[in-house]
Amino acid sequence: MVTAQSSALHGTRLVFRETGQPAAVLEVESFTPRVPEHGEVLVRILAAPVNPADLNTVEGTYGVKLELPATPGIEGCGEVLASRDDGIAPGDRVIFLRRADTWATHSTVPAASLFKLPPGIDPQQAALLKVNPATAWQLLHGFERLHPGDCIVQNAGNSAVGRCVIQIARDLGIRTISFVRRPELIGELLALGGSEIFLDNHDGLAAAKSALGGAKAALAFNAVGGDSALRLMKLLREGGTHVTYGAMGRKPVTIPNGLLIFRDIRVRGLWVTRWVENAPDEEVRGVYRELAARIAAGKLSQPVDSTHALGDFLAALERLESAGRAGKVLLVP
Repeated sequence: MVTAQSSALHGTRLVFRETGQPAAVLEVESFTPRVPEHGEVLVRILAAPVNPADLNTVEGTYGVKLELPATPGIEGCGEVLASRDDGIAPGDRVIFLRRADTWATHSTVPAASLFKLPPGIDPQQAALLKVNPATAWQLLHGFERLHPGDCIVQNAGNSAVGRCVIQIARDLGIRTISFVRRPELIGELLALGGSEIFLDNHDGLAAAKSALGGAKAALAFNAVGGDSALRLMKLLREGGTHVTYGAMGRKPVTIPNGLLIFRDIRVRGLWVTRWVENAPDEEVRGVYRELAARIAAGKLSQPVDSTHALGDFLAALERLESAGRAGKVLLVP
């Protein structure tokens, strides 16, 4: 493969030398992107999201600890500048399937850690492909064999994963009952293809039971914990599966004994990074091919609230915490 002269490139990246509050410990630094060795690829980053997991990594509270100093970034989209791998060529658009320090202008990574995108896919949507759509796909396919007409229930219906669940389930003929915190979200998620949307409280639970008309859900997807997680369990059929993939409410999942003993509720967890790392490579790439095709066809999308240059990272962090945020915050080096 043709290899660009990356030694002449000037790069910029965000780094942290100690864990702590991101606004306090992150800084911008210049660097020279590393020339790819055999089997490696040099990628120019086009867009990378600011994910809660990235912030937790900087804070030192995530499940994976990085060797410091480190550059954050668990996902992103880029264009290949130089390649020493026969399967990837300069000009290809790719996403990173492994952590790749994507809060930077460039990243040099093993070619095997990349997924080549179909032509025409929007780079901002592609930057959001690795985590949330794959999490939604695994929630719908990795625990129960669902059939058209089956029902799932979920909290955090307005989250990125919740929206992806609604869109994928819509196309599979799966009924979705989603709970949200604010009434103004209901119409928006119904327009996206959600079957029923209710407020995440006691009255919402009663309304969901009424809508089900005695039927029960096969799966429950929990990203909140606490009482919200318990409400989902009460809508599950006997032997149904309750999957936790997030903890937005920062409260534990407490399971009443009766749901375990008399209803045989199964309780599972999902961390999509573990699936990417441990599942057969062809399985992983097959899922991403399916999801990328849906994005390219306009059948799957995530709202983008704002984009920010690397040097404007403080504004990106501030926007992430804004009450008026309506979608993902992206860094666009």
